[in-house]
Amino acid sequence: MTDIPVYRPGPRAFGQMLICELKMVARDTAGLIVPIGMPVLILVMNASSAGEHVVAHGRTALDVFVLPLVFAIVMATTGIVNMPSFLAAYRHSGILRRLGVTPASPMMVLVAQAVVGIVQIAVGIAVAYAVAMLAFGANTPVNIGAALGVLALTVAAMYAVGLIVAALSPTPNSAVAIGLTLFFLLGATGGMFGGMQNLPEAVATIGQWLPFGAGVQALSSAWVGAPVEAAHLVALAANVVFGTVIAAVFFRWD
Repeated sequence: MTDIPVYRPGPRAFGQMLICELKMVARDTAGLIVPIGMPVLILVMNASSAGEHVVAHGRTALDVFVLPLVFAIVMATTGIVNMPSFLAAYRHSGILRRLGVTPASPMMVLVAQAVVGIVQIAVGIAVAYAVAMLAFGANTPVNIGAALGVLALTVAAMYAVGLIVAALSPTPNSAVAIGLTLFFLLGATGGMFGGMQNLPEAVATIGQWLPFGAGVQALSSAWVGAPVEAAHLVALAANVVFGTVIAAVFFRWD
């Protein structure tokens, strides 16, 4: 009996899957508009007054407080709400199970979703930043390298939380519901509805150890040129590790 060789999909196959994922995201009107439109709306509502108050090193409240918050919203809506809903839909419809018995690994879907999500986050941040610069005179971060590093770590932390949502959600609708609930909880404890200094001390302390609050605080420090607190970086890294481990334990392909 002759063995039939099995070949793993190469870069071309992954490219086709990536194109398919991009098309799926583009067809999801709400998932495409909300991570871009809502942050820009929040930016416009707060930019005028915040742009007049200089905090330090020529950076205004718009740069130091509003932009980090807007960027965190882009990352959270994409990583915690959008991505889990797609994975839950693929599992619910049996796509992941069928991929599991083909040379194509279901892991390709995870990687493709991550790449598409990063593109979506980059577009959302770029649009918000362009509006802030052109319309309200926003400035670049004092420490650009630190800002980029914090952005990357925050994206990873948001995706780790999103993977938990995807792992625990049996249906696409439940993934959206759980994701939105987590998004508002993380946002509320991270200063989305007002500065963290206005929160009860216990809530603010918890918020600084969650990815939304830690990401906003770390980005603010990088923007104004202050040292990024180690506690915020540790919090983001811990969220990445914790979320990945929990998702790996509970995630099911079918």
